[in-house]
Amino acid sequence: MKLKLVLSAALIIGGMSAHAVTETPAPGTNAAAAMAALFGDPVIAKGKGFEIKRSELDQVLSGAKANAAAQGQTLPPNFELELLNQLITIQMLMQRATPADRTAGQAEADEQYDKLVKQLGSPAALERQLKLSGITLADLRTKASQEAIAKTTLKRELNVSPTEDEAKEFYTKHAAEFEQPELAHVRHILLLTIDPATRTGLLTNTINEKRKQIEDIRKRAAAGQDFAGLAKQYSEDPGSKENGGEVPPFPRGGQMAPEFESAAFGLSSNQVSEVITTMYGFHVLKAVENKSTAKKYNFTDTIPQLKETVASICKKQVEGEKIKTQAAVFIKKLRSESNIEMLDPTLKSQQEAAEAVAATASEPTK
Repeated sequence: MKLKLVLSAALIIGGMSAHAVTETPAPGTNAAAAMAALFGDPVIAKGKGFEIKRSELDQVLSGAKANAAAQGQTLPPNFELELLNQLITIQMLMQRATPADRTAGQAEADEQYDKLVKQLGSPAALERQLKLSGITLADLRTKASQEAIAKTTLKRELNVSPTEDEAKEFYTKHAAEFEQPELAHVRHILLLTIDPATRTGLLTNTINEKRKQIEDIRKRAAAGQDFAGLAKQYSEDPGSKENGGEVPPFPRGGQMAPEFESAAFGLSSNQVSEVITTMYGFHVLKAVENKSTAKKYNFTDTIPQLKETVASICKKQVEGEKIKTQAAVFIKKLRSESNIEMLDPTLKSQQEAAEAVAATASEPTK
């Protein structure tokens, strides 16, 4: 039973890397505000103690569409209904949250936020990335807190508590998933040769000027000038600029542009690359450290990037599987007790159709 919305921090930032270089909001990211301004903000669903307005759903849906477009994906049918049901589930669980649930959930949400800020370098960098999805920092923190509190409440209600033996069994079955490939860790400076809004090439004279500029920047970096400072001053990649051009460690295999990947894996610690050209523009790279070799993590090991033990991760996975198995019946009962009403005619019709299909599927075969 998924509780994480597409609005969640991990998915908002998912897919953003050194070659995510546009600050132009994806089409439709301001749809929620525009629709509310034109048609008001009606309540589309309600239950005991809560209401959900059209703007709340539109905001999450707009973020989902922006993320999907950025990754070249399309949203599945009835996705809007799925998001609304997630919002309903969160609000139902919020009604049952104890003070202890709220404290624990808020602590988890704060921890996730701190990790995200550290990954991107600053709250300002995070705010710029969120802007691409039409979401404010306050919106993110509110939704993340609600989701974390709802998750904590559900765990308590279901009394889910994985054992050490269950975690070890999970590790045995999924040991291959705890094998880390070789990783490159670099900083980079990018000068764009395309218009970030249209993705069309710049004028030849402009490109030539940028080529001269990147060559000069490279010489300064190779001569020992602070690379992070140069990145903050000159780089046109909003995803890494504020963090001194630093890119999170990445493996081979297409996560980065081929030319970028090849150059990164060819560097030794603190080495500055030649100027390389990708479809986005001119780059200069500097290795933060030597490539990390591939390794397999044992059950008791700590994964440095996550600062978490494999045992802890396995327990969380077992916990998630248990929740998924038990939650469906609990949530169905909770919906009945909460007197859920779908007030949007289209979404109500979709919900009734989905329930009819589910009822048919559960009937015994004659």
